[in-house]
Amino acid sequence: MRSSKHIRLFKPSFNHEEINAIKEVFKKPWLGYGSKVKEFEKKFSKFIGSNYTVGLNSCTAALHIALAIHKFKKKKKVLVPCMTFSATAAAVLYNNLEPVFVDINKDDLNISFEDLKRKYTKDCVAVMAVHFAGHPCKMDKIVPWAKKNKLIVIEDCAHTCGGTYKNKKLGMWGDFGCYSFEDKKIISTGDGGCITTNNKKYYELLKSFSFHGWSKDPWERHLKRNNDKHWFYEIVNLGFKYNMSNLIAAVATTQLKKLANLNSHRIKIIQKYLNGTKNLKNFSLPLKFNLEKSCYWLFILKTKKRDKFIKFLKANGISATVHLMPLPYHPIYKKFKGLFPNAKETWKELVSLPLFTELKQSEINFILSKVKYFDKNYHKF
Repeated sequence: MRSSKHIRLFKPSFNHEEINAIKEVFKKPWLGYGSKVKEFEKKFSKFIGSNYTVGLNSCTAALHIALAIHKFKKKKKVLVPCMTFSATAAAVLYNNLEPVFVDINKDDLNISFEDLKRKYTKDCVAVMAVHFAGHPCKMDKIVPWAKKNKLIVIEDCAHTCGGTYKNKKLGMWGDFGCYSFEDKKIISTGDGGCITTNNKKYYELLKSFSFHGWSKDPWERHLKRNNDKHWFYEIVNLGFKYNMSNLIAAVATTQLKKLANLNSHRIKIIQKYLNGTKNLKNFSLPLKFNLEKSCYWLFILKTKKRDKFIKFLKANGISATVHLMPLPYHPIYKKFKGLFPNAKETWKELVSLPLFTELKQSEINFILSKVKYFDKNYHKF
């Protein structure tokens, strides 16, 4: 029986609270960089446990300026997992640096610590640890090793927001935590993101680089409007237009209030998926979901008949996708050669199933029924 309603892969969770928050912004003359941004930054820092947060227009911006503020020499190298969204490696190229692609672990899709050590050279200046699907990297191994080798540690938390590893929030292990609020992500604002740090010097640079390289942002100048030279600022860095707006901040602050509940719903849905797929013969899990204090963005299965399985689900009104393929397979990154046997083998079998907080029990049951049907009739496909 085909589903009467198409089941989406992702869907943001909004209601009247976000709409009311936006209405409040429109009552005041500041739609852009203003007080709501500052409010969000303060609340996010308290939530995540950082000294500082800078609201941005994307996680891509966060990754870019996390490297940019260091002004590394051209052609220095950054260690990047070969399985990640394009922005992780693009941020390296934006800074005239070279990505060194590191293989993944077979059991969790995250950057391999052993291959990380093999790929390291003295030309490396940073490592980007991507918590793939929201599953934590082995930060207790990566961070001490990186510090010993004087590497900056950038955590790409685009797939998580609020997850922990060994009782520390993801994003708080490295020098920087970079978060995405794009419309499919854990916190959804349409587009948006932020960067966190505990280092005051880094924070001041991040603020400047995210708003044209100015010494004072517009809101700081506005607060000093009673001074004779409140308008004065200097351009001290070659910055970018990456700041968050009050409109985005209003939605982000509202979503942040709901985050614990949103993550709780995701955990329950994933547990139902796990219970419903544990006895399958032709499917397996590419990572060991640890749902305690977690924040997962994807639910992924492995099957050797990946493309036929996706086609089958589509015919039954269920969205499914291959979320990523190894970056070195893309034309722009082919010149950065390297060996990544685990990723080469694993990515061909990965399928992402629908996962969003408003996924209904009836929809979960329908999805699982089709997965089980495909598994039972595997030889026919």
